[in-house]
Amino acid sequence: ITALLAGSAAAFAPAPTSKFSTTALQAASPFASEIGAQVPLGYWDPLGICADGDKENFDRLREVEIKHGRVAMLAVVGFLTTYAGVRFPGAGDIPAGMAAWSALPLQVWVQMGFTWSLMEMLNRDAFGLAEFPGDYRNGSKCNLDGTEKPFLDFGWDKQSEDWKKNKRAIELNNGRAAQMGILGLMVHEQLGNLDAILPFAK
Repeated sequence: ITALLAGSAAAFAPAPTSKFSTTALQAASPFASEIGAQVPLGYWDPLGICADGDKENFDRLREVEIKHGRVAMLAVVGFLTTYAGVRFPGAGDIPAGMAAWSALPLQVWVQMGFTWSLMEMLNRDAFGLAEFPGDYRNGSKCNLDGTEKPFLDFGWDKQSEDWKKNKRAIELNNGRAAQMGILGLMVHEQLGNLDAILPFAK
């Protein structure tokens, strides 16, 4: 019986070469050391979208990922804020969550459309000056005390490269978590059990 159990357990044990194979595949990719390729998955491209090593395509996809992450972070904050009962003046009768879409008046749609268009025009690398994908400072500078200083920089250029990489990795991970978070909130709202995970929902 003991031998039988041991043999059955061995059938479900991972192959001893799996760790080596994963490491070898990651090392073979030119993007294995990019920001975002970190534990527990490392460089993860199961569909082989970047298997050809095209850096331009990788940077485009990374920029799209960062932008989606930023939008998702705002979406999570907005979703939780409205479910907590917080409203702009005059919007007290607009419900929270997905039900708000059908309750928005026309003037709000116009304001939102204008805001989205403005954000799309401004949040891009308009002059090819980006330090990395998602850097939308566009070389902006200001002159307040007789000396020209970076604007929208918040001291970024004064920091070390390790500090910058760490902050970029934090933003990327927060964006990934927010994308999963807003998806989970929308799914639970449609399932009708959102109040079970958001006790402050109104």
